[in-house]
Amino acid sequence: MVNNRLSNLRQEMSRLGLDAVLVSQPQNRRYLSGFTGSAGFLLITVHDATLATDFRYTEQATIQAPDYVIFQITGAISNWLPELIADLNNERLGFEDRHVTFSFYQQLYDIIKDTRPRLELAPVEGLVEKLRAVKEPGEIEFITRASEITDKAFEQVTDTLKVGMTEREVAWMLESRLRELGSQTIAFDVIFASGLNAAMPHAKPSERRIQPGEPIVIDMGARFEGYCSDLTRTICLGKPDDTFKQVYNTVLKAQSAAISGIREGMSGHDADALARAVIEEAGHGQAFGHSLGHGVGLAEHEEPRLGPNSEDLLNANMVFSIEPGIYLTGWGGVRIEDLAVMDGNKPRLLSNAKKMDTGGLISP
Repeated sequence: MVNNRLSNLRQEMSRLGLDAVLVSQPQNRRYLSGFTGSAGFLLITVHDATLATDFRYTEQATIQAPDYVIFQITGAISNWLPELIADLNNERLGFEDRHVTFSFYQQLYDIIKDTRPRLELAPVEGLVEKLRAVKEPGEIEFITRASEITDKAFEQVTDTLKVGMTEREVAWMLESRLRELGSQTIAFDVIFASGLNAAMPHAKPSERRIQPGEPIVIDMGARFEGYCSDLTRTICLGKPDDTFKQVYNTVLKAQSAAISGIREGMSGHDADALARAVIEEAGHGQAFGHSLGHGVGLAEHEEPRLGPNSEDLLNANMVFSIEPGIYLTGWGGVRIEDLAVMDGNKPRLLSNAKKMDTGGLISP
């Protein structure tokens, strides 16, 4: 698996005229090597692959990254980088410009200038991320398992919700249940937003108590073997009002339009437009302020992007969210999100947690 990923990376390096790449982004490092430690760099050339990490992780790296030469680093970058790049001379070295800080770049530049003046630094944007966007069968299986855990946790906890519970209380119940069902960590902090708070797409759980008939947005995800899931449902306890029904049905219709209309090779822009047209027709265009979706994998947000300005193409075996929403200040909001994999020219849903019917979900 790692050898195939290295081979694909080297093909991209050749296309871009790169002789070597220094990989520092954590998920990219894991994807290319299998190493899960929190510190380290990969130096990948046409023929060699080296994993540089400190004493805390050298034994772990030896076990997890058998295809790599393990290089132990100590102290400041100036202590070890010259030796790491000693075999590079009149060549182009790519670095991940999305990830490195200006301070790190400055150190990198100064060291190369002093020790390898003929070595050219070349910024690369999204080099490994583009490879990660197309998932292997094993990756899809891990995301599916994470989605199954999330579905179960959502349904088990929401079946017990009662008016008067606080947002933080329920958010902790959801997080605890995710872990009890097999999530290694959570993919991101649970969003549980009720009433007026649901008008904020990324609201933080508060001490606010749930009231009957109001919108409740729940956004949660598990992590299985490093791979994330992402699920959003909107519910209410008690009888929803007419605004809730109208907004909820519009969002559900928008999501259904996207799920049924997305096809392999479509751009992220065109996919987004399928759902956005439904919401705009209902008069809520300004209340759908985020993109339709995003890729999910080792990170909870990765390529491809499904949004008004995205030219990313939705190709086979890409996994992405489909999550339209409407947010109304002074009332609340509705978002419905499922994960899908591009399979057989169209999306196949990986998440299956229950959704409300048009009459509303009636709970104690």
